[in-house]
Amino acid sequence: MTIRKNFAVQLNNLQDKLMELGGFTQQALRRSMEALETQNVELALEVMEDDAKANMLEEEINDMAVWCIAQQQPVASDLRRIIGVIKIATAVERIADYAVNIAKSTIRIGDDPPIQSLDNIREMHRMLEEMLTLSLGAFQEEDIEKARRVAEMDDRVDDLYGETIRSYLSLNQTRPDTLPQVTQFAFVCRFLERGADHCTNIAENVYYLVTGKRYDLNS
Repeated sequence: MTIRKNFAVQLNNLQDKLMELGGFTQQALRRSMEALETQNVELALEVMEDDAKANMLEEEINDMAVWCIAQQQPVASDLRRIIGVIKIATAVERIADYAVNIAKSTIRIGDDPPIQSLDNIREMHRMLEEMLTLSLGAFQEEDIEKARRVAEMDDRVDDLYGETIRSYLSLNQTRPDTLPQVTQFAFVCRFLERGADHCTNIAENVYYLVTGKRYDLNS
């Protein structure tokens, strides 16, 4: 096997490992949202316990990337992709952490009935999952159009976040006794909003990979 072919295999393995981390994070998000909606404390605990896998996968990705750079001395375009994988793995692992945080809020809420509809939270969660899929696909395919769509969706998540937080704060003004639950649902909204920001950061890495220039898509 030639050096270049060997490098291509290593790069593909690196990207496959990133996709594995992405798939795990998608599943963690789904399970944390299911736990929140069904007030399933046992499922929330499982999400928390499984988080060690996300940390392990990120560490494996970093080790593989460093080994790839040290062994192959890649050209500029390949180096951008390897560095991109490292940065994206960090972003995806952080999103997995947010799934854990949602699980923790679920436990703190307990079996108290939700004080208002979860429709906005469901929509934010749905959009976050779609953004994660799109952003990872954009990186894998070097697709700037998909990256642009991620940035556009982030604006909608921001709008939903602001609308939902205002609704919770207004409710708390008329019912001070709801403060503990309001606080936890506000945290959940924040975790989802920050997850969307991390997806936009992934999209920025796609722009850099394709063009060699850095863009701030969160502004």
